[in-house]
Amino acid sequence: MSEANSTPRSSAYLVALSQAIHKKLQRALANSSQRRNLLQELFADIALEVDDRAKDVIVNKEEDIISPAEDVNDGLLCFYDVLADYFVRVPDSGKPILDLIVQLWSQSFASHIFALLFHKWLFEAHLDDHEVLLRYSSALVQGATNVFWIDIQTNTRRFQSLFRYLLADVALDHTRLNKIPVQAQRDMYLMLSRFILFYNSADKIDSFLKQCPVFPTAFFVGSPADIFVTELTDQLLKLKVEPVLLHYLSEIKVLQGMELRMTTSTRLKSCLYSFTSPGGPMYPTRAVRHAAWEALDLLFPVGRYPRHLISLFFRLLYPWYWPSSCWNFTISCIQAIFYSLLRLVFSTWEKIAKPKSP
Repeated sequence: MSEANSTPRSSAYLVALSQAIHKKLQRALANSSQRRNLLQELFADIALEVDDRAKDVIVNKEEDIISPAEDVNDGLLCFYDVLADYFVRVPDSGKPILDLIVQLWSQSFASHIFALLFHKWLFEAHLDDHEVLLRYSSALVQGATNVFWIDIQTNTRRFQSLFRYLLADVALDHTRLNKIPVQAQRDMYLMLSRFILFYNSADKIDSFLKQCPVFPTAFFVGSPADIFVTELTDQLLKLKVEPVLLHYLSEIKVLQGMELRMTTSTRLKSCLYSFTSPGGPMYPTRAVRHAAWEALDLLFPVGRYPRHLISLFFRLLYPWYWPSSCWNFTISCIQAIFYSLLRLVFSTWEKIAKPKSP
């Protein structure tokens, strides 16, 4: 939205927000002992959802316009959404903040704050210095990775709008993607590969793979699909939050039919297989084991029955798992019999209740 559409009230509010951020950054720069806490507080503040009172100021209800950010993130509008758009429209308001962030570059949460506030500005500004552009784009990738991991650890989607912008408006749009150095393009592609399933963007995987930057063969061998699946496999092995892991295992079925190198396919298969057995090193729960088996059988149907037979054999080598296995097997059988009886009763009732034709 253009600056002319902003009401004086909303503009004054955004100026006040910028000044508050600037003051907290100045305090962090001046106070080395409290620097980390101050930056963490600032990060938490800009990641907050815009409350109703603030939204009344930002939203011009008479013209039904949201100023300056659109209502994104499935109805969740955060302060960083508003400020990121504001710093694109009014770059002079963000420059003092950016200068302070650069001075705090090596501190915790500095890259987080930069990624949230300046992820749109970076692709709209005209920066001629290659080193500065590389530093900013590297900080963006690092900061975005950190905030996406916060979402994973808490099983939330607070930073979904940031991810969608980097995916749809940058990675899938060469006019913006080519504004950053090739090294940063590759780093961003790898980062998005790790989180694309978490943020429910599986429908964009085909387009995403077609826009894959050129990788040096010394580091990456294979097609864009191989690179994507390799990053996704590494991500799976790092996940420790059960609901998130279950989400990945349910979404990973979109890989069905994807042509992969033998090494990539074997790596993915080994990763999924590691989640199918109880005990170390993964210690997956029963729900995770079943989800992993479903994904494994769907993606790699060849050898399905031998895999299950081998798994059963190894389970028999650990007697302490027998009681729980027998109990779960008994419960599953009882449920199957119960639902079969219900279906039989309902089908019989429908036949009895169905009126006979004369």
